[in-house]
Amino acid sequence: MDRITSRTNPRIQRIKSLRESKFRKQTGCHFIEGDKLVREALSSGATLETVFVREGYSGAVDFPCETILVSDGVMDALCAAGTPQSLCAAVRTPALALPDSFRGTVLLLEDVQDPGNVGTLIRTADALGAACVVLSPHCADPFSPKTLRASMGSVYHLPVYVAEIPETLLRLIQQGYTCLCGHLKGKETLPPKTKKMALLVGNEGNGVSDISAARCYPYRLPMRGRAESLNAAVFGAIMLYELTR
Repeated sequence: MDRITSRTNPRIQRIKSLRESKFRKQTGCHFIEGDKLVREALSSGATLETVFVREGYSGAVDFPCETILVSDGVMDALCAAGTPQSLCAAVRTPALALPDSFRGTVLLLEDVQDPGNVGTLIRTADALGAACVVLSPHCADPFSPKTLRASMGSVYHLPVYVAEIPETLLRLIQQGYTCLCGHLKGKETLPPKTKKMALLVGNEGNGVSDISAARCYPYRLPMRGRAESLNAAVFGAIMLYELTR
């Protein structure tokens, strides 16, 4: 097993660059840190390219890829999380193109920009049995470090696609889906549930675009208090629970 002790090692600098979106796109890889996320990626069939193991770590396994031993200083330089980590890895980013057909409940996110919200919604979709998540190109990157931490490995459990939302809604409608979106001027009664339901969650400040709203059943979650609306991730969680129960 190779060993690296210098923070300025070119391999280490290359891995650190994966924190930036442009380098993730150029390389087709992303970076994950922490035992749980590395093991989730491995058990879910993700392609690990290189795993970095902290010296003295006793829980390492035989990874089916290049494995490098690193000093405490190098591991701390690699990882951005506040707590010390023992494992981190470069992982091949899966294909993000839409499939020809959809099945089950579909969650769509249009320009949701907070990585915590995107990661939480992916995790919620996974927990509640949604079939996939579709992100607009202007959503937070599902494979950025903050989004990955919020998704807690769920990004490896179900397909996550990137596509224009209005066009995707048309495809869903053509395939018999009932498309629902959150809207401040929407109805407070849900449409009849079917086996093909799609939920659209919009931008934190501006909601869904007009063209997307026109292709959905607009729904306003009744509010008993004085708050006008909910956080995007909270709204998505409530609605997915309702649609999948």
